[in-house]
Amino acid sequence: MKAFNRMMLVVLLVFALIFAGTNFALLSAEDAVGRQYRVDAARAAEDIRAGGADGLDMENYPSLVAVVPVDAGSPETLEGGSSDYLIREIDGSLYRFDYRADADTADRTLTTVNIALGITAAAVLAVLLYIRARIIRPFYLLRDMPYELSRGNLTVPIKEGRHRFFGRFIWGMDMLRDNLEQHRQNELSLQRDRKKLILALSHDIRIPLSAIRLYSKALSKGLYGSPEKQNEIVGKIDEKAGEIEEYVSRIVTASREDFLSLEVKEGEFYLADVVNAISEYYSDKLKLTGTALSIGEYRNCLIKGDRDRAVEVLQNIMENAIKYGDGKRIAISFSSEENCRLVTIANSGCALPRSELPHIFDSFWRGSNASQTGGSGLGLYICRNLMNKMGGEVFAETEGDEMRVTAVFAIA
Repeated sequence: MKAFNRMMLVVLLVFALIFAGTNFALLSAEDAVGRQYRVDAARAAEDIRAGGADGLDMENYPSLVAVVPVDAGSPETLEGGSSDYLIREIDGSLYRFDYRADADTADRTLTTVNIALGITAAAVLAVLLYIRARIIRPFYLLRDMPYELSRGNLTVPIKEGRHRFFGRFIWGMDMLRDNLEQHRQNELSLQRDRKKLILALSHDIRIPLSAIRLYSKALSKGLYGSPEKQNEIVGKIDEKAGEIEEYVSRIVTASREDFLSLEVKEGEFYLADVVNAISEYYSDKLKLTGTALSIGEYRNCLIKGDRDRAVEVLQNIMENAIKYGDGKRIAISFSSEENCRLVTIANSGCALPRSELPHIFDSFWRGSNASQTGGSGLGLYICRNLMNKMGGEVFAETEGDEMRVTAVFAIA
């Protein structure tokens, strides 16, 4: 946007220079004409003083039409022909100097105006062509991209170009396409693995289940007469039931763990970069809802982890504060502890019972205060996983009607 704003400023300056140059040229032309007939009249007056009006040669005065002696009370003093005139007193007598503006003045003026308009039109055309080439055309090339993404066509990359304004946007769209394609491949791979696991466990479950059936039929038919043998069979049934329970636990564990592919890039970033990103996004958003947002003072420092993932963590916490708070205020505060920097997001209007706090970071878990609010129960679960992968942690606490969620980042 800064480059486009500079271009607009340059265009405005060019137009201002064109208008200033046109006005200067027109004023200069008028001054030139005015000086010419005044100069000729002054020369003619000097010649009249020297030799009288009869000896004047009008060819020596290009801008003068006639020089006529007049009386003070004569109508000719105030009336002339189609020409403009000047009245001058020379040696006690009045003379009328009829003059006509240079015939080329109108042509010069018209030419000057046409040139100025031509330059203006050329400048406007150049700007329009520039906008067409640098803005309209790249956007036109991207017109089908959202539709193709919605259809799942993720294999065709976007052609990159040296677009000054759309270069980063095109790069971001291509990154989005790559990420969607990667997520789809991961999902397909995960589904295949799950199906294999379920098939394998289903096969393994059949074995103890068949044994339990055989033992139960034998017991029902009285095949085992002695109590000792019956107790032995009951023990075996319990053993096989334990095996089935273990398989079921494995299915539950497989369904809960690693269902999200959360990649974290190892690196370092400044705390101010993350805080500025959160402030820039939520300041305007919370103004629209009437929620007061306050950001405390902090000392900038270098943090270990992934900058984008850190922003994602704080965004998830902020979204929870907006969803489940009363909309009055949200405060972001900072503190230090050993080699860590703590970022706490607090919101007013907490309705979550203290007994439910240990569960808010579990996957698909939703508190009793979320019955009227949509959601999947994954936001804080994702936060915990991301913070663990970045060598940090996240915890929550309540105090009165205030809910506080704190992200602990390791200092580099």
